[in-house]
Amino acid sequence: MTNLQECEVAERFLDQTDEDSFNEVFRVFSPQLVSFFRRRGHETGVAEDLAQEVMLTVYRKAGQVRDHRLFRAWLFTVARNAANRRLAQRTREVATVDVSDVSGSLAAPNYNPFGPTSEFQGWMKFLDDTGRETLTLRFVEEWEYHEIAAAQAVPIGTVQWRVFNSKKKLAAYLSPLRGIAQQAA
Repeated sequence: MTNLQECEVAERFLDQTDEDSFNEVFRVFSPQLVSFFRRRGHETGVAEDLAQEVMLTVYRKAGQVRDHRLFRAWLFTVARNAANRRLAQRTREVATVDVSDVSGSLAAPNYNPFGPTSEFQGWMKFLDDTGRETLTLRFVEEWEYHEIAAAQAVPIGTVQWRVFNSKKKLAAYLSPLRGIAQQAA
């Protein structure tokens, strides 16, 4: 299809946004979008999904195109933004393990009521619920500050302050224990 034909299809769509004109735009530009995403390293299925996402955006926001001659540029700007969003999502994805694939190698160790776990639980009693939850997520579950902030729907600085403040509260109780441990050694 020539650029002139593409322009005519786009012009018809922008002048009269209906199902028929959209089908024509979809037929012309969707393969180009799939190719665009494939050249940027996306698998075929992901490229097709992204192309459909872009075409949905084009259908919903076609009225925002002021200069109809710039339709193609606008379309591929929408596509570039979709590709960037997908990349940002992919960088935030965390590798996980399917628990059903794991053998019995994760059996719980023998529980010692007087071991470090019990001692940890005793220390945690000195904190309020928020402090306990934050320290557990940070040091037991080993979550990053931004993950805790997202889970608790608070700014990262608040999470950092909660961790600092909770450690400060525990220090008052642990300092005498540290002195006793040093004397025993």
